[in-house]
Amino acid sequence: MVVVGVVVLAFYLSLSALSAFAVVTLWRLRPDPLTAAVVGVVVAVVLGYLSFRFGTVRLLSQLDARDMSPRESPSVHRLRDRLAERMDLDPPTLKLARFSAPNAMALDPMGRDVVVLDAALFRLLDADEFEALLAHELAHLERKDGLVQSLVASVLQTVVGVGYLFVSPVTFLTTGVALGSAWMRGRPGSWHETLAGRLRLRLDEFVGLFGFGLTVFVRSQSRKREFAADARAAEVTGKPMALASALRKLERAARPGFGLSPLWVYGEVEVEDPVSDLLSTHPSTDERVERLAAMADESMTRIEVR
Repeated sequence: MVVVGVVVLAFYLSLSALSAFAVVTLWRLRPDPLTAAVVGVVVAVVLGYLSFRFGTVRLLSQLDARDMSPRESPSVHRLRDRLAERMDLDPPTLKLARFSAPNAMALDPMGRDVVVLDAALFRLLDADEFEALLAHELAHLERKDGLVQSLVASVLQTVVGVGYLFVSPVTFLTTGVALGSAWMRGRPGSWHETLAGRLRLRLDEFVGLFGFGLTVFVRSQSRKREFAADARAAEVTGKPMALASALRKLERAARPGFGLSPLWVYGEVEVEDPVSDLLSTHPSTDERVERLAAMADESMTRIEVR
């Protein structure tokens, strides 16, 4: 055990020395802070853009969706064209798929925008609800929500990676001392009880808390974009309560008791858990419906005033 402890300690000390050398070298070669920040952001944006593009193409290929031809569904295509004209968009390609629960999603692969619709939507939603839901998806395409979210996430991940690089010498050092001393004492599992082990755990907590905070920020922006897409759909269609009704139907259809999977892309089944709320990409259906109802009330007030 002493031999193993020495080997483990030497290994991690080597990693700590190498990472410290890398950090010092980068620090000495650093450009001015503004240039470094610009280069870092540009690299992160390029990587995020490529990841988004290739990831979207891969997702679309995995959905096993087929094109909806104008001959097959002329009314849906007319509705798409009418909404796209109002929103000053090129009409996206419509595709039909079968999800585990009624769903719709807007994708932005290389080339033309795509809206994928679940076949169950045509029997679940009435005409106004379907129009509102389609307008919501077009609003995501109009605002380039998927691309923007990917770029923001890429930039924040780069920040986390750079931060982890600068603390890696201390991380490797404390890990080596904690594991090596625990092996030398004949108690490998007690590494976290050592002073170095406790320091390493505190570093992990700090990095984890920082990463959690960035994740919460990204998810909060995603929820704001859902609210904005709801508002835009209500504005374009003039039927906020139709979208509210569609959301309620999709929520019920996504519940396990309904006989369908709760894992759907359009939103999440609500769980009474504050952490889940923070990490959710979509706001709760109740909150979305409340906002849409407020829009409807405001619209009615304007009509009465006129």
